[in-house]
Amino acid sequence: MRPTVLPGLVLAALLVVQLPAGAQTLEAVRERGTLSCAVPQDMRGFAVVDSAGNWSGFDVAFCRALAAAVLGSPSVVDYVPAPRDERLQALVEGAVDVVSGNTGWRFHRDVALPVNFVGVTFFDGQGFLVSRELGVAAAQELEGMRICIDPVSPSAPALSEYFGMFGKDFDPVPVSSRAEVYERYLGGDCDAVSAEISRLAAIRAGFETPGDHVLLPEVFAREPQSLVVRDDDPQWAAIVRWTLNALIAAEELGVTSANVEELAAGSSNPEVARLLGSEGELGTHLGLDAEWALRAIAAGGHYGEVFAANIGQQTPIGLPRGLNAQWTQGGLMFSPPFR
Repeated sequence: MRPTVLPGLVLAALLVVQLPAGAQTLEAVRERGTLSCAVPQDMRGFAVVDSAGNWSGFDVAFCRALAAAVLGSPSVVDYVPAPRDERLQALVEGAVDVVSGNTGWRFHRDVALPVNFVGVTFFDGQGFLVSRELGVAAAQELEGMRICIDPVSPSAPALSEYFGMFGKDFDPVPVSSRAEVYERYLGGDCDAVSAEISRLAAIRAGFETPGDHVLLPEVFAREPQSLVVRDDDPQWAAIVRWTLNALIAAEELGVTSANVEELAAGSSNPEVARLLGSEGELGTHLGLDAEWALRAIAAGGHYGEVFAANIGQQTPIGLPRGLNAQWTQGGLMFSPPFR
């Protein structure tokens, strides 16, 4: 017996009917009038709050884009700063609507917890921070040296596996807290610190002389940072996933915070027209209006603009795009097509 093939329009209609059945998060956010977004605690470049209570940073930008897409304004966000495990717990308990950034997508979290990792915002991994005076240019040159390990990172097991692959040893320096790691490093008790590259760059930016410290080129123990939602609401997962995709696709398509309104008024590129809502009904399938992606992009720009403004090489964080570059530029960032 041949399988039944649904015509495209019929399938699209079924999706529109079926998705709202699990739309409790979207309804709750709209009724509340604010988006509750869990972010890292005081992580320079990624999530920081000033004395006036204004939040900024790479991870914050995705909260703003989502709020703009869903509620019409990037400013209607309640930020909940918390350690990563507490962020996931708050999500599971329904205390927040989404977790943004600095939460690694790992097998155990994905399979054992009732959460859904919906899209990578930053391809991260464990690396090394060393003093420029040490004169070390590559990780294998750290053989036999004292390495402080950030206890909140993938840490010791991953580090031992990494050096073990090369048949080399290192001298682990035991620490009891994240603060102690960097105190001992700056005090000369460690030759290097090992943690996620994002964390090392953020911490380095707060040093008195950041330029005296360098990130080694090696990255291991992959730790892709993802937006996370609960796994019981497919519509909300789709909204968060495609809002991120909108920012990624916008960069490839040349849609910026500066030209988004102009392109929405008329573009010869059909995908740009669909993305910005001037053609088609993509927003309908998400339970949103036609201009949801336009507002998300206008809130802080496309993915590349968000990266450059918060953690790029011209900021105190000083990170190159690397794996977070567009796939057309040798990186891993790309979006499925908007059609």
